[in-house]
Amino acid sequence: MRATTTHQKEETLRHSHPLRLSVTAIALGALTTLAACSSGEADENATDVATSGSTSSPASPGPRLAVAYEGGILVLDGETLEVVGDFDSEEFTRLNAAGDDRHVMVTTSEGFQVLDTGAGTEEGAALTDLVFEADTAGHVVRHGGKTVLYADGTSDSTIFETADLTDAVAAGELPETETVEGVEAHHGVSVVLEDGTFLTTVGNADGRSGIEVRDAAGEVVAQSDECPGVHGEGTAQGEAVVFGCEDGALVYQDGEITKLDAPDEPYGRMGNAYVSETSPLVVGDYKNDPDAEGYLLNAVTLIDTEAGTYEVVDLPEGVGYTFRDVVRGPGDLAYLLGTDGAIHVIDPATGELTDSFEVVEAWEGPAEWQDPHPAITVAGDVAYVTEPASDSVHAVDLTTGEVLASTELDVTPNELAPAAG
Repeated sequence: MRATTTHQKEETLRHSHPLRLSVTAIALGALTTLAACSSGEADENATDVATSGSTSSPASPGPRLAVAYEGGILVLDGETLEVVGDFDSEEFTRLNAAGDDRHVMVTTSEGFQVLDTGAGTEEGAALTDLVFEADTAGHVVRHGGKTVLYADGTSDSTIFETADLTDAVAAGELPETETVEGVEAHHGVSVVLEDGTFLTTVGNADGRSGIEVRDAAGEVVAQSDECPGVHGEGTAQGEAVVFGCEDGALVYQDGEITKLDAPDEPYGRMGNAYVSETSPLVVGDYKNDPDAEGYLLNAVTLIDTEAGTYEVVDLPEGVGYTFRDVVRGPGDLAYLLGTDGAIHVIDPATGELTDSFEVVEAWEGPAEWQDPHPAITVAGDVAYVTEPASDSVHAVDLTTGEVLASTELDVTPNELAPAAG
């Protein structure tokens, strides 16, 4: 087994509530597909799609779910939650949807390894030998038909046409890529807009300070150093791009950068943006105590990119979460998996909790952010939720709160990534 990746994303998050013994997978109704788009780069030495790890089994031609565990990755049938493939990997890996509704990027010590989930086919899954090489693989961003892979060790951004990935992998190749070289290495992120505008974070080994915007020709057209600790990225309706800061957020739209201040000064950190590209409203995580222990949070940020507003809403007593516990879903609403074990439905316009669905037992925050703790991801109207305490995964209809399927695994689930097929 190769050494675990050194990439350590700095998220912060929270805890509590019960319900559910895992049962074997029940029939899961039809899932709405999840669309995605993005950009990245390739390894010229990768010439085939040989698998790494164990065999995989055929499944229904629908969605799939990748599940990381210590030393490996499972691929589950998205409807039955039955295991389709089980592959050896590094001790700790991160998973990100590639954007083509079939493949997943696995962050390893070598870079971004391509996992073929087989979603949308009756084929099995394959952890291919195709790797987009990267020094300390980090964020994966999907937007505007491109996928962007960011290397923290160099700050290089690898970009490819998302639609090219499926055919390239089928041919045993990586798609054609473009690399935008970084200036100073830092834990960062980049995104490419539909007109070719390139946004990237600015920083170095001592810290991160803001963002830089370049036009399609590579000329710097806007920049800001008003975002200490810049982290995360989310693109909302109208290509309003939001970056979190330790004292608020930056919003880039229509050629201008706007700084939004947090209500808590000097420290009010937003590190992750949960967005819908059909809504101008952004939900972010929030932390106002830099000395707080642990990774649980108990408030969320609400940003209206049209009105240029930023506010913080406290969650009810006993409801905490981590960076893995918020998604956007049906109706452009936000869905937060709380430490009370329930999925709480949040109206991004008001911060009001409009509904709650009990899914898992109450849980406590992790000692380290990499440690397995409940996580949520979404594909269409269906959320997938992990319950590491019982080695279980659940599928939940977010429109009704019904648990459609549950399964108990032979391993402890950690991170998730869906492939809609």
